[in-house]
Amino acid sequence: MKTGIVMEGGAMRGMFTCGVLDVFMEKGIIFDGAVGVSAGATFGINLKSKQIGRAYRYNKKYCSDKRYHSMESLLRTGNIFNVKFCYSELPYKLDLWDYETFEKNPMEFYCVATDIRTGGPVYHRCDSGMGKDMEWIRASASMPIVSRPVEIDGGVYLDGGAADSIPLKFMEDQGYDKILVIETQPADYIKGKQQYMPLVKMTLRKYPNMINTLENRHIMYNEEKRYIREKEKRGEVLVIRPKEPLAIKAAETDPSEIERVYRIGREAGEEFLKESNWVTDQIK
Repeated sequence: MKTGIVMEGGAMRGMFTCGVLDVFMEKGIIFDGAVGVSAGATFGINLKSKQIGRAYRYNKKYCSDKRYHSMESLLRTGNIFNVKFCYSELPYKLDLWDYETFEKNPMEFYCVATDIRTGGPVYHRCDSGMGKDMEWIRASASMPIVSRPVEIDGGVYLDGGAADSIPLKFMEDQGYDKILVIETQPADYIKGKQQYMPLVKMTLRKYPNMINTLENRHIMYNEEKRYIREKEKRGEVLVIRPKEPLAIKAAETDPSEIERVYRIGREAGEEFLKESNWVTDQIK
């Protein structure tokens, strides 16, 4: 049996996922494979590097720091989350990223990006956590409109959540048969149409397939939620999700809000372990 974990994105809703993952790591629970989308990738990589509390710690510390994210950064660089700070200074100087443990850990880790030329998802396996792997992680979390597309080996990519927000089917296709999904929206959440399509059409006018993907994202997302709920009801997949909307800003600047959502995630993780049969001795 191959155990896998799927981590939805959602910008700072990802603090919920961080809380769940920290509880799992504290309990010694491991997985054979993982896939993260957007914030599920940028925060989820700490599961493979076995760094308890790291994503929570640096987000709480730097969320109000304009070097991390700001309108100034967006206007000056085209990225609301400052690339140099987030992917260079922070992981290699301020809160060290343990890439050596990441590489040694046998758990497979995938991230999802969207090819803006085709509008389809691309799944990249991250083995070293360095170089191009980090570029793929950045691409996965590069939100349309407020991020510049990321170029990798001739391809051009943006946020993986545009094309595949909760990639359960991908993990099933990889042969994982005991899968836990961490969602960042309640079970009954229904996504509406993209409100900023005029801006999307202007900023991505050279990429009609990407425009079409974003225009229909709500259909894809709601279908994935439906698929997961049905499999959950049949006992074929396990899910951890918030009971209520997390109501946190995508670029949150209040450390107390980071703390609040992280604590909700911890409580959900602890409740899951008490009620489910997913315990340490069942994991390889």
